[in-house]
Amino acid sequence: MNDFFEFPNARLLIFAKAPVPGRVKTRLAGRLGTRGAARVYQQLLARTLKTAQAARLCPVELWCAPDARHGFFSHCRRAYGVRLRRQGAGDLGRRMKHALDQALREGRQAVLIGGDCASVGAAELRAAFERLASGYDAVLGPARDGGYVLVGLSRPCPPMFRAIPWSAPTVMATTRRRLRQAGIAWFELPVGWDVDTPADLKRLRRSAVLSPSALAPSA
Repeated sequence: MNDFFEFPNARLLIFAKAPVPGRVKTRLAGRLGTRGAARVYQQLLARTLKTAQAARLCPVELWCAPDARHGFFSHCRRAYGVRLRRQGAGDLGRRMKHALDQALREGRQAVLIGGDCASVGAAELRAAFERLASGYDAVLGPARDGGYVLVGLSRPCPPMFRAIPWSAPTVMATTRRRLRQAGIAWFELPVGWDVDTPADLKRLRRSAVLSPSALAPSA
C-alpha cells in the first residue's frame, strides 16, 4: 500500500532492455562474450530493482523494450512487485519524455534511471525525490561520459528531450542549456556512471557492486 512509501505520490521509472545475448551491452561482449554481457546486464538490473524495493521510496515501474513479454521481466514483476510498462517507439528522448509525462499525470514527481546505472543507490534516489519535493522542477545525475544517469521532474519539460544527440558526450551540456532557456530550476547530484565500455567494466569490478562470479566471461 502507498502508506508504506516515503513518497507515495511519486514514481520511480527504470528503463530496461530484454537481456538477450547479442542485443545488450554489446561493447562488453569482447571481454565477456555475448552471454556474459547479457548476464552482467541482467545482474545490474536485478541489483537496481532490489535497491528500489528495499528503499521503499515510491511505487516502481519497469519500462521495458522492445516490450514486456520477455520471461525475465515477468520474473521481475513477481520478485520485486514492479509494474511493467512498454517503452514504445522513437529515440531515447521521445521514450523518456513519454514515460515521464505518463508518470507525472499519475503522480507529483517522477525519477527515471537506467537499469545498468551502477552508481545509483538508495541515497541518490532519495536525494532526487527530496529535491523535487522541496520545489525543484528537475533533478539530474550527471555521468562521467557526458550524459546523465538519472533525470527527475516535477512538471513536464518537452524541450529537454527534443533533438538531443544521445550518443554524444555533450548530452549533459545540451540539457543544461535547454533547462536554462526554458526557465527550469534544477538540481544536480554528484557525478555517477553506468556500464557500457570495457573501462566501465574495470570500474565495476573495483566497485564490488556485483560478485566476481557475475563478471566472469562466458564459455
